[in-house]
This record gives sequence, C-alpha cells and structure tokens, in this order.
Amino acid sequence: MSPRVQVYVIAALLALIGAGLTAYKHFELGFPLLPGEYRTVWTIEAKVGFDAEGGPVKAALTLPREQRNMEILGETFSSSGFGFFIARENDEYRAVWTRRSAEGSQSLFYQLDVYQTPGAALEQPLNLSTKVKKPFLGAREQEAVRLAINSLVKQARERSSDVESFTTQLLFELNDDGNQDRNLIFRHYADKSLVDVALLMLATADIPAHRIRGLYLEDDRRRLDPEDLLEVYDGKRWIVFEPGSGLPGVPDNFFIWQRGGKSLLDLEGGRNSQVTFSVIANDVPARDVSMRSSRDEKDALVDFSIYSLPIEQQSIFKLILLVPVGALVVVLLRVFVGLRTSGTFMPVLLAIAFIETQLLTGLSIFVLILVLGLWVRFYLSRLNLLLVSRIAAVVVTVVIIMGVISVVSYKLGIEQALTVTFFPMIILAWTIERMSIVWEEDGPYEVVVQAGGSLLVAVLAWWVMTNRYVEHWTFNFPELLLVLLAFILVVGNYTGYRLSELMRFRPLVK
Repeated sequence: MSPRVQVYVIAALLALIGAGLTAYKHFELGFPLLPGEYRTVWTIEAKVGFDAEGGPVKAALTLPREQRNMEILGETFSSSGFGFFIARENDEYRAVWTRRSAEGSQSLFYQLDVYQTPGAALEQPLNLSTKVKKPFLGAREQEAVRLAINSLVKQARERSSDVESFTTQLLFELNDDGNQDRNLIFRHYADKSLVDVALLMLATADIPAHRIRGLYLEDDRRRLDPEDLLEVYDGKRWIVFEPGSGLPGVPDNFFIWQRGGKSLLDLEGGRNSQVTFSVIANDVPARDVSMRSSRDEKDALVDFSIYSLPIEQQSIFKLILLVPVGALVVVLLRVFVGLRTSGTFMPVLLAIAFIETQLLTGLSIFVLILVLGLWVRFYLSRLNLLLVSRIAAVVVTVVIIMGVISVVSYKLGIEQALTVTFFPMIILAWTIERMSIVWEEDGPYEVVVQAGGSLLVAVLAWWVMTNRYVEHWTFNFPELLLVLLAFILVVGNYTGYRLSELMRFRPLVK
C-alpha cells in the first residue's frame, strides 16, 4: 500500500471516529450542536404540612420513579430537626422523616428538577397488582345505586369491543351530566372523585385498574393538589386514560408522581396532613442539562473527558483546544495560498496572545516589541557575541521591554496593555533573531513580507478561533479534532500550485 493510500485510509478512519462520537454525544447524550441553546427544566416542590401531637412523628412520602419522557436531574430534601432516609417498599421509593418528639405546625420539603425528553411516558411491564377487589353494596337502600352502576357498565360493554374501548365509553358516560344513572351514582358518592367512581365501576366489571397521581407541568403554579389519571389492565398491558376526556394516553406535559401502590402520604403522630405542590420552569443552557444527565448515568464518554477536570483546568484546555484550529488556518494559507511567515506556527501563538490581549492592543504591543527588539539585536551583533549569548541577551531585553510597557501603561491608566505578559517571550526572542538574520541576508523587504504574512495569518487565525461556533465545537465536541486531523493529513498530500505561484508565473503564461 502506497503512502498516499495509507494517508487516505487513516484520514477516513479518523473522520468516521470523530463524526461518530460527535453524533453520539448530540443524539444520545443531548449535547447541543449550536451555542446558545436552552432547555426547559421544571422545578417541582412537594410540601408536606401537618400538626404534630407532641410525641414521636413519622412521615412517609411516596417519591416519583424514573420515566422515559421525564428525566430527574437532581433532588433535594429539607427536614429541619428531623431525621431522614429513603426506604424502598414493594417497588416504591418513599422519603421518610422521623423525630423523637414534635409539637405544633410542621413543614417538610422535597424538591426535584425534571427535564422532559422525547419518548413514551410509561415503560411496560411493571409489577403492578392485577387483583380486583369487588365493591360492597349490601344495604337495601343502595339497591338503586347498584342498579345504576350495573346499567352503566352494561351500556359501556354493549358499545365497546375490548377493555380499552369499554373504559373510554364508561368515562364518556360518567362525564355526561344528562345521564340519570350517572347523576344518581354521583349523588350517592358525593365525597368521591371521578376517578374513585370509575375505579368502583371497573371493579364491578372485573377489570384491574388503579389511579395515577401526578402534576401538569405548567409554569408558576403553586399550592397544587395532585391530579389523577386512570390506568386499566387489558390482559396484556396497562393503558392510561385521561378521566376528563376519556381518551387513552398520558398527556405530554403530565409528570407521573405515583403509579398505583399505597397512599401518597402516611403520617404517624400528627393530624391535618396535606401534600401540596408548586411548579416553576427554568431556562437552562442545553450543555448543563446534558452534563447533569450524563453525570448521573456515568457515561464513559463524559466521565473520562475534559469535563471531569477541575474548572480551572477546563478553562485552560478551552484555550488549548483552539490551537489545532489555528494550525489548520496556517496549513491552508501556507499550502494553498503560499504566504510566507516567520516560523511555521508562530502565527498560532500570536493568535492565542491576541485572544487574551484583544486584537488591536496585541498588534500594537507586538509591533512595538519587534521594532525595539530588532534595534537592540542590531546593536548586539556589532559586539560579536556568541549565538547563545546573543539570543539570551535578546530574551532578557524582551522581558525588560514587556516590564516597561506594563508599568508605563499602568501609570497611564491603559489597562489593556497590562496583558502584554500573555505574549510568549521565547518565541518573541527567536522571532527577533530570525528577522535580524533575514534582514542581513535578504534585506528589509523580505523582513516586511514575512512579518506582514505572520501578522495576516495570526489575525485570520484569531478571527476563526474566536468564532463562537468554533469555540463551542472544540470544547464540547473535542472529538471533532480527529476530523480536523484527517483533513490536515489529506491537505498534506497536495502537490499542486499555490495562489502566489500562479501570480508569480502569470507573465510566463501570457
């Protein structure tokens, strides 16, 4: 296999790996491809209030489970003076607050952050009981209620073909104010909700069912009571119904807090207990949401990456990851355009300095140091010093010049000039040495050409490196550097004419 073919094979593999990892982070982990994207994160707070009776107190609140379309990003508990632990009972998670003695009004809080994701609201199957407990209607005065219930069940069965359509028809009838049987049932069960009556009638029809407690995610809602949905078992799967409309399916913005199981809150040693909810929406950067989600799942691509470093090191790497982009700019301008620069990648270092000092300030400082350094270098050349000593003297001179610029700018109130320390001293010293040699060998014109080319490349590299999209992609998708490396390898095989050479040989063509 020839070297050229090997380059293309390696470049293709690198590009596929980089693009594949980037696609995985975007589609699976949710990292945004564009900067400035935000996600809506819902903060839900449950407040448990009760009156303690002066003795031992124990309160147990059912906690929500993971759902396909709702991702829990974090949760906090507030229980001043109470002991706290999370217990797992019968496939349920419950927050338990305990205290040896308490008296008077008490408030306990549980808060969680939820991010809504695409997907089915429920996961099948779950270990939910399919036993049916028949309602007891034995008293003689309840004969009319029994007949009304049986009549509605019979009508729903005649108008349906399976459990799903039967439940829909039953809920339609229970929402019909003009139905006499329905009105009789609700007068008898005046203290019961629509879901309670529906569960009673489904039990009469020997159909397993239970309630689902949850909340509709709407911004700035306070002191909410949990709302109920109905879940029915058709012999193969559980089907959710919205009781008000009778239609199957979980509403898109409904967060399921409790699915079947025991009561929402159990309290010992207190009275007048209640659970109220508050919901508020927050716009959070999409990257932060993805990071919180991936950190909880311990995704290896995130866990073993730059994101696992301390913040200070992350900020350093955010700048370092821009260097390959500047190198690509240098490669393109050197290979395809033919610009001459002082050193191969010295413009990249200048571009990094310009990022910290701002462009105009950095250009001014660089030109000033270069002119003063060349003047000192020409004087040192008359002293016939050895090369090492001469370069060391230039380094010391550059440091002195940088110190003088910083002090003078501080006294004059020019704060931007204080960033002169971001310029690489050794590179400046070598640049001055190289420029002086070019001056002696090729004349001042070549010095101007190389210095101008270096500054032009540095400015173009700075412009690309400070682009908000480039900054976002290099830091959040460092895998794209493999694609960039593949492109540089392919460019390295170019052996055609440069633009400058076309201009150079244009008279010959004519």
